[in-house]
Amino acid sequence: MENIIDQIKSLAHDADEGSRRKILDGLRDLALSLETPQDTMQRISYLHLQPALVRVGLDLNIFKILAESDHPLNLDELAAKTNAAPTLLARVLRYLASVGTIKETADNTFTGNNITRSLSDEGIGSAIYHNVNIVAPPIFALPDFLAKNKYQDITSSVNTPLQQAFNTDKPAFVWAQTKPELFVHFNKFMEAEQRGMRRWFDVFPIEDKSKNLSPDQALFVDVGGNIGHQSVALKKRLPDIENDIIVEDMEIVIPNVIPFEGVITVVFDFFQPQVVKGARFYYFRSILHDWADEKALIILKNTISALGPDSAILIDEMVLPNSGVHWHATQVDMAMMSSLASLERTTEQWHTLLEKAGLRIVEIHTYSARYNSILECVPV
Repeated sequence: MENIIDQIKSLAHDADEGSRRKILDGLRDLALSLETPQDTMQRISYLHLQPALVRVGLDLNIFKILAESDHPLNLDELAAKTNAAPTLLARVLRYLASVGTIKETADNTFTGNNITRSLSDEGIGSAIYHNVNIVAPPIFALPDFLAKNKYQDITSSVNTPLQQAFNTDKPAFVWAQTKPELFVHFNKFMEAEQRGMRRWFDVFPIEDKSKNLSPDQALFVDVGGNIGHQSVALKKRLPDIENDIIVEDMEIVIPNVIPFEGVITVVFDFFQPQVVKGARFYYFRSILHDWADEKALIILKNTISALGPDSAILIDEMVLPNSGVHWHATQVDMAMMSSLASLERTTEQWHTLLEKAGLRIVEIHTYSARYNSILECVPV
């Protein structure tokens, strides 16, 4: 068994993203194939405990403490550093060790491992907070919601499990503006989610397609661009381009955009007609997956009205295969449905949506094993 484990570790060490995922999925499938009914019951029945207890570990700073320590720490040391009651802390630590997020080295003595180090990262910790605080309540409301609505499609952004979970009649994005403290971790989570991945312009020929701009023509309009990560990255990629790179977002967001020379900001609501005319590229990153088709069509048509003769719309989203979708994507799809009445779209669904908008797909440039892709679109 040790030899097999060593061989698998060696394969994973040298693997690219796609190959490493195949190894992980193969091991998962093997583990599932070995489960007894009791194993299955225990695994599924208590899945919800792990994110909740990991959040407790984050609240107590356990992962950072252990990741930064050069030796194992005993219960008394950890209690002193966290101010938690020793008996309670021991129970939490035992659980966290049992699911592999920390390592128990002796009685009531613990150290970090690779998972501990990951969870000590601010962005990854923020992902846990966001999903426990915001995503999980609507997911737990989903079964009763679906039963009550006789298992029909969720199509209204004001009638989703989120409204039930948080006792609101507001759509998610409006409700979020009344609860900014709940979303403090969102931007850090978004940055961490893309960390280490290839960027979209690693596969999209941005240099070639940025040529022959007129002097007053904007190069890139980052529609709903949040704090501007993508625009800053593009400016770093094309430092000599003098044409405008523009981040557009709501008035509440724009003050938080990363200051960067050559990147400008515009207050804009994408449910209104696009105010920047004739840009080479109008870029949407993880925007349309927030909206059902009816709203997505409004956003797209508002953009089409601003296109010039050499303009294109770039949609940076997951493009799911029509079958055999990976669980990394299906879980996001369930989250989008439960909170936003929206979806992650398959290749077929993207073609249908864009044709309704009056667009055709020139090419789909896929840049990660997670189906992240650029859909390059122009009017029909």
